[in-house]
Amino acid sequence: MMRSAPTLVSTINTPVSPTTYLFQRSMAESKNGIDVFWHEGMLKHETGNGVFDTGMDPGFLDVLEKHPENSDRIRNMVSILKRGPISPFISWHLGSPALLPRLLSFHSPEYINELVKADKEGGKILCSGTFLNPGSWDAALLAAGTTMSAMKHILDGHGKIAYALVRPPGHHAQPTQADGYCFLNNASLAVRLALDSGCRKVAVIDIDVHYGNGTAEGFYQSNKVLTISLHMNHGSWGPSHLQNGSVDEIGEREGYGYNLNIPLPNGTGDKGYVYAFNHLVIPSVQKFDPCIIVLVIGQDSSAFDPNGRQCLTMEGYRKIGQMVRALATEHCDGRLLIVQEGGYHVTYSAYCLHATLEGVLNLPSPLLEDPLAYYPEDEAFSVEVIEAIKKYQNDKVPFWKTA
Repeated sequence: MMRSAPTLVSTINTPVSPTTYLFQRSMAESKNGIDVFWHEGMLKHETGNGVFDTGMDPGFLDVLEKHPENSDRIRNMVSILKRGPISPFISWHLGSPALLPRLLSFHSPEYINELVKADKEGGKILCSGTFLNPGSWDAALLAAGTTMSAMKHILDGHGKIAYALVRPPGHHAQPTQADGYCFLNNASLAVRLALDSGCRKVAVIDIDVHYGNGTAEGFYQSNKVLTISLHMNHGSWGPSHLQNGSVDEIGEREGYGYNLNIPLPNGTGDKGYVYAFNHLVIPSVQKFDPCIIVLVIGQDSSAFDPNGRQCLTMEGYRKIGQMVRALATEHCDGRLLIVQEGGYHVTYSAYCLHATLEGVLNLPSPLLEDPLAYYPEDEAFSVEVIEAIKKYQNDKVPFWKTA
């Protein structure tokens, strides 16, 4: 569904309050808002209860918690966009499942066959914390297909900014294996669709608190995709996640220099992330000059997430949204795909999503105040680390030297 361009109410014939005028002006400047792609069938992926993400019952706890990647987190994201103050800027579109042949543009046939077989046999633990249960495969196909539908919406010229509100997440899923709650790499499948449709270059900016290792792995030898991941410095977490996310993982062969990792110190907050964007992300994207940007968002970088150690607040997410929107406007004729990944605080994740999209819309003032406490922030150590990463990239990354 397409929304007609908003018009400002005449202040000559009809008196308009300052609040109404600002709202109307914001609507006009937002260029018709954001197209959100969603399907409630993704809620049918059940991840179970246990000790955090293990699914284990130790036998001595009265209350077992839901797996962090549960449907409640997404329900709140949907509801805040439908009933929160940002709702007038949102157009809703129904997602659809991916067809199996399209999955082969990124994933191996052997891996897809493994997932299909696991689904037919009633489920499988694919790796630590990653459970394919009855209903999970259908949800994963919806997540992948919905993300590709959002990309196609942009490629076909129906809109400039689209957001794929999807689960299960995808950026840890590698071409040949599942990882980190992820089965299919939603964002990477959308990138492949863009490349196959004639886009010469795509930039992926991943702000999830964990390294987007699956996306990096899939494009590690390509100079057509610039993958940038800002994540806490967590290293490898086992056989499903061998990549460390370190600065020296910068690609191979033609892709050498096109995978840029920014492992940030634990506790990096708003100012540190903005510094990293200004000194690393923005210059890299400007040199690369993509035709479309994919922003991979995870609210697990927030100050209150149970699965991360960073300190982003709503204001930080809002600023990131503004900076990425500016890059898309400068280099991509405004074309920007946003893809949902992590974010496990059931309440604050929704608020941080709202703030991110406020930033993307370039609204003149926040629509929602931050409901949680703000931590004092000292960015000195983060800046020191970011400057060290910058020096490494200046020395090692070819297009930093030549572009």
